[in-house]
Amino acid sequence: MLVNWIRKYITKSGFQLLLRLLIVSLVSVLLIGFIYLTFTGKTRWSGRSMTLLDPTYAKKYIPIIASVSEHQATTWSSFFFDLHYLVIFAPVGLAYCYHKPTPPKIFMALYVVFAVYFASVMVRLLLVLAPAAAVMAGIGVSSIIQFFVKSIKNRNPGKKRAPLEASIVGIIFIAYLVTTYIFHATMTGAEAYSSPSVVLASRDRMGNKVIIDDFREAYYWLRRNTKDDAKIMSWWDYGYQITGFSNRTVLVDNNTWNNSHIATVGMAMASDEENAFEICERLDVDYVLVIFGGYSHYSGDDINKFLWMVRIGGGVFPHIKEEDYYGRGQYRVDQYATDTMLNCLMYKLCYYRFDEVRQGYGRGGGYDSLRQSEIGNKGFKLRRFEEAFTSENWIVRIYRRKPRENRESISMKGRGHRYPENADEWQKKSLTFFNHPYQKKVKPEKRK
Repeated sequence: MLVNWIRKYITKSGFQLLLRLLIVSLVSVLLIGFIYLTFTGKTRWSGRSMTLLDPTYAKKYIPIIASVSEHQATTWSSFFFDLHYLVIFAPVGLAYCYHKPTPPKIFMALYVVFAVYFASVMVRLLLVLAPAAAVMAGIGVSSIIQFFVKSIKNRNPGKKRAPLEASIVGIIFIAYLVTTYIFHATMTGAEAYSSPSVVLASRDRMGNKVIIDDFREAYYWLRRNTKDDAKIMSWWDYGYQITGFSNRTVLVDNNTWNNSHIATVGMAMASDEENAFEICERLDVDYVLVIFGGYSHYSGDDINKFLWMVRIGGGVFPHIKEEDYYGRGQYRVDQYATDTMLNCLMYKLCYYRFDEVRQGYGRGGGYDSLRQSEIGNKGFKLRRFEEAFTSENWIVRIYRRKPRENRESISMKGRGHRYPENADEWQKKSLTFFNHPYQKKVKPEKRK
């Protein structure tokens, strides 16, 4: 009503000028207000928002965000797998919108351009790009078919038209591509995006479907064989699954806002067995769960994620350094790995007893089929943890934290019956206890 009243008293060009002035003023006020709130500290960009503006921001300052697979940069294979022939038709539609611009077309063009940028930064934002690409590809297909149909109907030589044969072949080819896209979208929705993440499916060499049920099997074991108040330490990826399937308490879960808590778990996994035991005891951990893919060729295991644990832990605890886990300049698990890597808790829990396994002819024990190398630390024994469960395909491994020995728990307490407060005090107390004369075996004297 107000717009109609204003139009009665000003010309059309004046109304357009007034509308532009109002839009520019509104955008300027919002921009100035946002800048003011940002510089005064009353509002700030979140880590995920900064990653959208600067793709390297999270890796430099917030590794917990960069470690999430959904926050990785999108590859060309992911673009084509999710969008398929939309990758071809969407640019055609974009060119058509710019060739004959109207406000709706300009809106869709801007939507597609911004969505492509943000989807390139984070793979999860392909969900934002998909509807825009579908609409733009529809415009492109419609414009191509319209051109071919006009070429068939109107054979006026004065206008640019495609040959009759080319127009027919073009329409048939477009129909074939659209049909192929429909089949691909159906297959993608049924196979890739409808399969549960707990029960895995794969194909053997003969093409038969194989169901891998290790995750559900392990979670059921936790539910049936652990106490109701048992506390499980694992990487945060499996927190919600353990809570939902096993009904057990976890230290960290997929709510990744508590960076220091996740960093503490990363420090425990990156430490040697003795120091990791002290951390687990202070956190009141009963079981440690790790995911291992060296036997089943499961690529999403904890060894492949381990460097992110080190980076996240090192961001809070500076004594954890990423370079200490590189052997000869590379991240490796074979004989050239560093002592820090070979003796950390994650390595030991994943490869415990793995040297007893032989995979294939001519390969020694402990051959990691996923990383195509033979492990460098074999035959070691665990002193502070004991194996409680290993799934059928060795994907899920669960370890129980051993209790302290009677005299050790007493010796660990200082004056005032107080446990040490930091890692240095724990180490000092441990050395004092294990070097105590009573811990040494006394050889009986031979009778004369």
